[in-house]
Amino acid sequence: AARLTGARKKTAERFSKSVMEQLAFLDMPHVTMEVSIVPAPLSSSGADQVEFLMSANPGEPPRSIARIASGGELSRVMLAIKSVLADADDIDTLVFDEIDTGISGRAAWKVGVKLRETARGSDESRSRQVLCVTHLAQIAAQAHHHLLIAKSVRDGRTYTDVRPLDEDGRVEELARIIGGEDTPASREAAREMRGRVE
Repeated sequence: AARLTGARKKTAERFSKSVMEQLAFLDMPHVTMEVSIVPAPLSSSGADQVEFLMSANPGEPPRSIARIASGGELSRVMLAIKSVLADADDIDTLVFDEIDTGISGRAAWKVGVKLRETARGSDESRSRQVLCVTHLAQIAAQAHHHLLIAKSVRDGRTYTDVRPLDEDGRVEELARIIGGEDTPASREAAREMRGRVE
């Protein structure tokens, strides 16, 4: 337990710095993060209570992430943490629901870039599945695969249909997200967005 405490303390500062770098990329440049490590009763996970603390605004003291982060902030913090730990964890599938809450434009594009990087991993032979539910074209445009999820009512019952989209379907759906309907202008914007993806 003492060795584990020592390793945690040694790693905490480096980990926090790496997560803050990822958050700066994700348009959260003023976030500070700390890892609180305090003594706790001995258990199978050591003799520490570990908590992530965050301050989203300059001049504010770091507090528990669980208490102060909004839904969108929490999703981006989780994405930043997963990006830092990408080569160290064994998780094969990550699910992000509404990671786009409270963001748009450039920040959304950067979230899409980071999701794509997280799926690919730094070691091309070890990728992971990232499922993301989003309503922002900037994020959706960067997916390797697209599934359209639609609800419909038939015979008084609600059904959810999921269907994979080919490239034309991707452009059509991105155009609808961008402009509210599929128009020549929104299709052109969708094609441009898809073209920007590496």
